[in-house]
Amino acid sequence: MTMTDDEAAHYDEFSMLQIYADYEGIPWNGRPEVERVFFDVAPGQRLSAIVWGTGDPELVLLHGGGQNAHTWDSVAMALDCPLIAIDLPGHGHSDWREDRDYTPQANAEAVAMAVTEAAPRAAAVIGMSLGGLTNIHLAAHRSDLVRRAVIVDVLPETGRRAQSLTQEQRGAISLMAGPPVYDSFDEMLRAVGAAVPGRPLESFRPGLLHNAKRLGDGRWTWRYDRMHREGDEPFDFSVLWDDLEAVEAPMMLVRGARSAFVHDEDEVRFREMKPSARVESVEGAGHSVQSDRPMILAGLIEDFLASTT
Repeated sequence: MTMTDDEAAHYDEFSMLQIYADYEGIPWNGRPEVERVFFDVAPGQRLSAIVWGTGDPELVLLHGGGQNAHTWDSVAMALDCPLIAIDLPGHGHSDWREDRDYTPQANAEAVAMAVTEAAPRAAAVIGMSLGGLTNIHLAAHRSDLVRRAVIVDVLPETGRRAQSLTQEQRGAISLMAGPPVYDSFDEMLRAVGAAVPGRPLESFRPGLLHNAKRLGDGRWTWRYDRMHREGDEPFDFSVLWDDLEAVEAPMMLVRGARSAFVHDEDEVRFREMKPSARVESVEGAGHSVQSDRPMILAGLIEDFLASTT
């Protein structure tokens, strides 16, 4: 699929759902009921989200740093229930913050306002990476909104662990430290391919379309604010262990078997802290389990919901 820069800048964000469905073997009966919505969460601050299906959302999905709500497209179609996938502050179509505070604590405050309005009776909140840390804080402080919590490939020690990862281990996450602006969409696409070798270059185009935007001068940049810039202190989320201990909702931790973001000793600490929690490892998945093995993750979520009714 080749596109000019003009075509890439004006694409239909839901036009690729059938491609995802066909690839994953999800039955296709026409475009699902899906729309983009916005929530006012602070003066001059809007949060964006994708709402799937009709009726009250049964699930809330939170993506990782440098991603956006579209990372859940295949999972959402596989689950086939009303749900909402939120763009975290500074990501996707949500507004950027002037103070650049994209910590789990600040994210949770904004997410809580959107969930209160759109999905106050959701059966579970599912969060991956930064979204998972946001979910931990949300579950600890807003138990009324998080009845069950699924945490995907992250624990409070992940921020510190990530500092020692190689570029290969970081994969696409390494792009967050790369150039902020590219001369063309194709140049940006090649940068993604270089960060995640071993896959056909064109396989990255759909996801990049969701995560890139064209500037007024014709160049391209990321559709997320750079959370960590030169001179910033390294991320340390270890305080979230206290939040994790305070969570009373049933929990499931899902690790990517090929990911180095969560260490075995962190899982041991999690199990000791939450002996009743469920822990799963997904073979063939890296950090972004929802992208690498969406059908398996969807099945785990469904089983977790059924087993904790």
